[in-house]
Amino acid sequence: MDMMSMVSGMLAAQAGNVQMQVAATIMKSNADAEKSAVLTLLSAGGQGASSLANVGAGIGGNLNITV
Repeated sequence: MDMMSMVSGMLAAQAGNVQMQVAATIMKSNADAEKSAVLTLLSAGGQGASSLANVGAGIGGNLNITV
């Protein structure tokens, strides 16, 4: 194996490592955003009907999930 092939392989491995780090950062950011959305919805539900005063008719009513 010549020197250029080894250097090329090392550069490709480093580029792959950077891509994995970026992907992990994006996934963590998405997970944090989802967590924030869930916590917001849960806190809005715990405040009672007064927090639903500015939404349209039928929102926040009973949900039938029978199949």
